[in-house]
Amino acid sequence: MNIQKYDGKENRPNTAERADTCKNIPKMPIESSSSTHPTNFKVPLPRPRPLANNNVNDKNPTGSQDAKAAENKKQEWALTDFDLGRPLGKGKFGNVYLAREKKSHYVVALKVLFKSQILDSDIEHQVRREVEIQCRLRHPNILRMYGYFHDEKRIYLILEYAKHGALYKLLKERGRFDEKTAAIYVRDLSKALIYCHSKKVIHRDIKPENLLIGHNFELKIADFGWSVHSPSSRRMTLCGTLDYLSPEMIEGKPHSFAIDIWSLGVLCYELLVGLPPFDAKDANQTYRKIKYVIVKYPDYVSAQARDLMGKLLVIEPENRLPLVHVLQHPWIKQNAPEGVPPPVFNPETSDK
Repeated sequence: MNIQKYDGKENRPNTAERADTCKNIPKMPIESSSSTHPTNFKVPLPRPRPLANNNVNDKNPTGSQDAKAAENKKQEWALTDFDLGRPLGKGKFGNVYLAREKKSHYVVALKVLFKSQILDSDIEHQVRREVEIQCRLRHPNILRMYGYFHDEKRIYLILEYAKHGALYKLLKERGRFDEKTAAIYVRDLSKALIYCHSKKVIHRDIKPENLLIGHNFELKIADFGWSVHSPSSRRMTLCGTLDYLSPEMIEGKPHSFAIDIWSLGVLCYELLVGLPPFDAKDANQTYRKIKYVIVKYPDYVSAQARDLMGKLLVIEPENRLPLVHVLQHPWIKQNAPEGVPPPVFNPETSDK
């Protein structure tokens, strides 16, 4: 496969100050899969292409049938529509690459998944659900999925490029955040979850690894692999990450939107302390701590922060503080009033 390299800048404001040049980029190493699975992986129907200008009938307002047919065909993406850049990350089922759409020069992240590996792991339904959900979400604190396409062996997800990477990496570099920074992230994540829940979407896997930092250092929910559209709001599947599982999940009880509220409380603690609240030497101890909500707060965590986490980390789901009330909590109002932007961390090095 011949993939052209590019030497381009980001499609963002102030590119003169924050140029992201991509020089000497290696070709995309898309290796062949050794699996012999049939290539009948199904994906949702293609969506219109939002990145390019598709006004083919501008010079011919009436338009011919041939022109319309040609335009409809162009609605489907292909790998040849993109210049591929450096790898951004590697996952179990594929990799993520920096990419630029040729026609618009718009910089995106291209997530490449192998169909054979997805079929081997029996997660076809999970990938379909991720695509169907994320493509429909529109919120400043949720990573956009612009579109998707596939070929014989691979699926390609066209994602918004989050310049500054994962929140997890930033947290590990700094150890922990001050209360103002943590409050801003909790505030913005609460807004995004309120929006998700209004669309009947439960995320079910909130954690620092699934939160990215955008061009202006804004928080963005990224991975919707465990998400579900649940109009009935009651689910039974055990999913997510151990440290972030809610009591109802570990006990196999039905769960609802309240599991995201629990995860918000766990995340708040990890942002302030550097470790999740139920961290233990083995899984059994973690399960026990979660079941009985055994939390130890360091002395440096303020009383107001403890109060908020205490109202989120509640055994009974129905008694957890609603997200709209999180935004009105004194700790949020004091440290992250509306309009206060997220902090800037090492902009000259964070994209390396």
